[in-house]
Amino acid sequence: EPIAPLSRFVVNGPTMGTRFSAVFYAPRDTKSDRIGRVLADAVAEVDRQMSTWKPESDLMRFNRAPTGQWVELPGQLLTVLEAALEIGRASSGAFDIGVLDHIRALGFQGDTPDAEAVARLVARPYLPAHDVVVVDRSAGIALKRQPCAIDLSGIAKGYGVDRLAETLTDLGVSHFLVSIDGELRALGGKPDGSAWRVAVEQPDPEKREAAGVIELVDGAVATSGNYRHRRELNGRSYSHTVDPRTGRPITDDIYSATVRAPTCMEADAWATVVMVLGEARASPLLAARNLSAMTLSPDA
Repeated sequence: EPIAPLSRFVVNGPTMGTRFSAVFYAPRDTKSDRIGRVLADAVAEVDRQMSTWKPESDLMRFNRAPTGQWVELPGQLLTVLEAALEIGRASSGAFDIGVLDHIRALGFQGDTPDAEAVARLVARPYLPAHDVVVVDRSAGIALKRQPCAIDLSGIAKGYGVDRLAETLTDLGVSHFLVSIDGELRALGGKPDGSAWRVAVEQPDPEKREAAGVIELVDGAVATSGNYRHRRELNGRSYSHTVDPRTGRPITDDIYSATVRAPTCMEADAWATVVMVLGEARASPLLAARNLSAMTLSPDA
């Protein structure tokens, strides 16, 4: 019996202050609205656990917990915390989740930029989150050895994309491209054997244009850029990416970094590492993990 041709479906919806999207191929009688609801539930769960915008999220509950106290946390949050701390260690702190106070002081959490708070944080001795936060996955708990305000925005969106991919795989879909913003993950290419073509955005805050195209069959790609979300402090414009080691926003040596990795969580976090370290210093770290990066610079 010949295999019935697959039909193309597209579902999308709001999540994490932006939108998720899934393009997939499935039998013609597939109920795509039901799949859309299941995908929306999957990313909503990530947001409920990891949002810094929702005071009731599990992450913010952990942030409020006293130091030295074990806190029960859900499995997905523990998975992301553990991965974030590992990448923090591997990058010698270029990726660090303990930067929520810096993000707030710089005005990226809905607050007004506060030069005095920034100065206080910059003067504070740097203690990376991977030296402060302890995760015990098997027991389902974590603790902070010292005060540490965690922000997972450099990795949670990528994990959300992975959850979209896992959810579609669990539903038996084997050709898809899922995304949240500039983070994408693909499986199986298209049914005709061609790859998914993914545009890398030109780093121009005024308009959205492609700087190049990446072909994806299986795997993930994430872009971190400093050209859209910016604030002004003391007459200077600066980016939302903080160098955790100095407590200051990064300089504008790179406009954007795009990383390919097996999972979108990895791609998301390592794209931040490239933004902080620059391509030359990040390259050996990426090569050791079989990851690749593409950067766009002001002189590109």
